[in-house]
Amino acid sequence: MISIHPNSAKHPRPLFPSSSLGTKRGHAREWPFVSVIVPVRNEAPFVRHTLEQLLAQDYDPRRFEVLVADGRSDDGTRDVVRSMQETHSKLRLLDNPRRLSSAGRNAGIRAGRGDVLVVVDGHCEIDNPHYLRDMADAFERSGAECVGRPQPLDVSGATTLQRAIAVARSSRLGHHPDSHVYSKTEGFVRPQSVAVAYRRTVFGAVGMFDESFDACEDVEFNHRLDKAGFRCFFTPKVGVRYFPRSRLGGLFRQMVRYGRGRVRLFRKHPDTFTLGGFVPGLFLLGLLAGPVFALFSPWLTAAYLGSVGLYAATVLLVSTALCLRSPRLLAWLPLVFVTVHVGAGAGILLESLSSRRLRSRLGSWRLLDPVRRLAHPPQPTR
Repeated sequence: MISIHPNSAKHPRPLFPSSSLGTKRGHAREWPFVSVIVPVRNEAPFVRHTLEQLLAQDYDPRRFEVLVADGRSDDGTRDVVRSMQETHSKLRLLDNPRRLSSAGRNAGIRAGRGDVLVVVDGHCEIDNPHYLRDMADAFERSGAECVGRPQPLDVSGATTLQRAIAVARSSRLGHHPDSHVYSKTEGFVRPQSVAVAYRRTVFGAVGMFDESFDACEDVEFNHRLDKAGFRCFFTPKVGVRYFPRSRLGGLFRQMVRYGRGRVRLFRKHPDTFTLGGFVPGLFLLGLLAGPVFALFSPWLTAAYLGSVGLYAATVLLVSTALCLRSPRLLAWLPLVFVTVHVGAGAGILLESLSSRRLRSRLGSWRLLDPVRRLAHPPQPTR
């Protein structure tokens, strides 16, 4: 990886100047206080396991806390956390009336007492019992203002579909080409896609998470860190594994949110535009508009069919190459890739058309109605 901001003037004082992570000349050195922020909403199937792994960390129990910011869950998540509070004094439950992850992060930042604040989602595995030690060590070794981690999707006990999603999302065809979330190389990187732990001082410098975002709020905040010249140290030692969606419909809606977040990020920070980030939108636009233009010329028909065929062949070839060691994944991988690309593209197009001015210029945009229904299925009446 390439070192970013190697000559930055923002070299902070040591995080623990009279203390550290081991012993020196027989004297114990104090740990930095760490606040782990867990923003959740309806995570009842996963949150207990995640919290158990956090609360069992091999870290001075007087020097860390776990703050669960619950977004008004209605599936029993709060009950799970309350039951665990009876035996874990370090666990605190915070209310997040706005429900969004961005608001939950801010609630944790305001309530936390830590010198370091770490964000961990409620649906991940942390098999490293030294996770907090390794996080604190990364700050001390690097002197960086934030630390990033890989976030693969290969969890234990995964279904065949979840394994296919994990394989697809870690491939070049399945995630943003500028992201380091699947990297295994330690070093300084730009923080946008990977920073998850921060010195408290950075929030005074760049502000809090933008609560108008319900996706990409971490990328937006980390972009402000990057613009301010703060450094991010990436280390696989603090990686966590995220649970993939268990159904294609859930994956599709997740990708729609990501696509919409990408457009909102571009509106706020035009310098974040990359062609790779918006390719899914162009792909879906061509897929929807192609048949209309094909009516006007046999050449356009051939070009459209050729493009669709090339895409299908690429997906099949990549899928075949990825599942050589696990042939059962081949039945799912092409569907996963199409879901990822169409979902992200739908989010980009829907958010691009969300302004009233643009909708009034376009008049009717019923062409995207089927996509809208998939992204926002009707809720059952109660």
